[in-house]
Amino acid sequence: MKSIIVLKGGSSPERDVSLVSGNEIATELRKSGYLVTELDPADYQDFASFLVEIKKADPLLVFNGLHGGSGENGEMQAALTMAGFICTGSGFKPCCITMDKYVTKLVVAQEGIPTPKHILMRGDMLEDYIDPEDYATFTVQLGLPIIVKPNDGGSSVGISRVDSLETLKPAVQDALKVSSTILLEEYIPGRELTVTVLDGKALPVVEIKPLNGWYDYNNKYNKGRTEYFAPAELDESVSLLIQLYAVRIWKALELSGYARIDFRYDDVKAYFLEVNTLPGMTPLSLTPMAAKAAGITFGDLLNNIIEISLRDAGR
Repeated sequence: MKSIIVLKGGSSPERDVSLVSGNEIATELRKSGYLVTELDPADYQDFASFLVEIKKADPLLVFNGLHGGSGENGEMQAALTMAGFICTGSGFKPCCITMDKYVTKLVVAQEGIPTPKHILMRGDMLEDYIDPEDYATFTVQLGLPIIVKPNDGGSSVGISRVDSLETLKPAVQDALKVSSTILLEEYIPGRELTVTVLDGKALPVVEIKPLNGWYDYNNKYNKGRTEYFAPAELDESVSLLIQLYAVRIWKALELSGYARIDFRYDDVKAYFLEVNTLPGMTPLSLTPMAAKAAGITFGDLLNNIIEISLRDAGR
């Protein structure tokens, strides 16, 4: 029986989401006949003992179900590769680049793909400001609302939508609890869209419609708070353009395996938001939803990811 390690949990702020993703992956892989061992890096005192545990299982490959932190920023990918293990998803270089939202936007903009206006804050640039009008320059450049987000986080952890100057400073302070660098981003009104790219091919566009508010953590992970349309109800030309953007971004960032690429569409332009190199695999996650719209079951999606990873490793 083929042995597979499923990584889940970890120590990032996205730990809870990763635990659900990992459980879903492990359950489905067992149905497909794999011998699955689930490991949580947070259970080990150091990486050496963690690697020893992986080596004991002598796995065909490591299926990475971690989200955020060292599980997604290239550190885990580099360590596993150097230790001789095959790991699902993109390699350490693209994971390192895409975890930095600001750097990713620079690369994407060079491809001629629209991105929202944005400002990078390295630390709290507002800590000495008392009067909100003192930092009104941010709203002059970005307008209102402003999206405040950790520059290297995911799963909507630490993200706020700021509708007034008075709430900008506390939103930045909340985001700084998650990351030392913050991205202030122009809010693009319109539709929330996402494209999963599997082995360089775009799956159907998925639209996300929260029933109330915007697509924050609560609306993302609590059932019944958001509607999803897979495929999105868009003109065919718009869907094709957004899929084309996604594949161009995939190539520019040298991604591999699978990834999810997020956009906003204001009925005129599609704006790139960010890349998720380890998209969620929970019951409400968008990548399994896109695969289903393409006629790919969850089990087949996981098997495809495994086959792609083995092929890319020359196995």
